[in-house]
Amino acid sequence: MLKLAIRLDDITEHMNWQKFLRFKELLDNYGIKPLIGVVPQNLDPMLEIDSQFDILDNWSKLFGNSVPAPDTSSASVFDCFIKQLQAEGWMVAMHGVNHVYTTKAGGIFPLNRDSELAGLPYEEQYELLSYGVDILNSRGIITDIFMAPSHSYDLDTLKALKNLGFKSITDGFGNSPYLYQELEFYPISFKRSSTLKKTKGYSCFVYHTNTMNDSDLENFERLLKNSSNTNYEVVSFSEYIEAPKEKRGAFGGAKEYFMAQFKHMAAKL
Repeated sequence: MLKLAIRLDDITEHMNWQKFLRFKELLDNYGIKPLIGVVPQNLDPMLEIDSQFDILDNWSKLFGNSVPAPDTSSASVFDCFIKQLQAEGWMVAMHGVNHVYTTKAGGIFPLNRDSELAGLPYEEQYELLSYGVDILNSRGIITDIFMAPSHSYDLDTLKALKNLGFKSITDGFGNSPYLYQELEFYPISFKRSSTLKKTKGYSCFVYHTNTMNDSDLENFERLLKNSSNTNYEVVSFSEYIEAPKEKRGAFGGAKEYFMAQFKHMAAKL
């Protein structure tokens, strides 16, 4: 049976909380724990959506009455929120650093032509990524998983991530996790309708709750309702992490590059 994991991008303190709450409620109803991409220091104005949402006042909506509200004397409420999700089995990735695009490079996975990292010299990438790691660590949010904004990274990005202690990247194409450049990759779906026709393997659906509409949420609920009753099962990301990994060489990397290039070109038609 095909195993599907869930990834949520663009998690920030001022995201669209109402849409996130609706999405989280669906996940909770079906017991699914996703991977979320937390931006260490968001400078992207497109992700500054709801600055009025009070996490503390809505704590019971987020976690129920059985989880006491945090003592925020030594940490921000948002950081407490992220760490509570981790305690409940949600997985966290570092989603870039500032989520600001600085180059037009597609990198080695050219789904898009905007990047925070790809195309920059190694030293600049290492310094920026190290800054992001320091920010998250200082807030008590620890992770060794990376999620690139706009899915864009190059070989220098991978080298910098490896040297900073990262073990995993949530990107790429394939039917199962793979090893490349001494890092673990967890592929995303190339095309959802095609992915759902598969009868085995693993994949991951990517969601941006900030921009989802009612129809998107209904489709996601339908995906969860049909899980295990068809040829696929929606699973927590932790199960995806434990899946067997195959080693990928230069040929596999080239195939993935051209698949991403094709999808980018098709999206522009």
